[in-house]
Amino acid sequence: MYLASRQAWINETKNGTPRGVPLNCDAVAVLEREVGKHPRYSFTYRGQPIGGQVSNTAWQNAVAEAGIKDLRFHDLRHTWASWHRQAGTSCDELKDLGGWKSRQMVDRYAKFATENMAVAAARIESGRGGNVVNLVTLMSRVAARFRLTSLRVAD
Repeated sequence: MYLASRQAWINETKNGTPRGVPLNCDAVAVLEREVGKHPRYSFTYRGQPIGGQVSNTAWQNAVAEAGIKDLRFHDLRHTWASWHRQAGTSCDELKDLGGWKSRQMVDRYAKFATENMAVAAARIESGRGGNVVNLVTLMSRVAARFRLTSLRVAD
């Protein structure tokens, strides 16, 4: 862990490669609260480092104690990715942050909330002051000019 550089280091990822992970201010604050509790590791259980297998009895007990049903540790990765996507992090940035090799994996993990889709849809509303052509007006003018009774728009 390199708190000064705001980076965590993972010696071996799921695909077998090492990588650095940038940490935001919130993550650094959590880690700083753990400094000094163990001489080497940030997160331990009964003095031993928590290994790669986090979906154990301790995790399940903590989830139950919090009153949460059906939460796997891996669900946190989906939530993290979805929050990033909803906050406007680009697919390419999220791919690199999450360590995924393809944008298809980003799409599998990161979902938009309905509210974000409404915001996206509103970006091209008429009267928003942007350089957006009013499609309804344009199509009616095209139809009138060419005396079209119906106009089919390709998918």
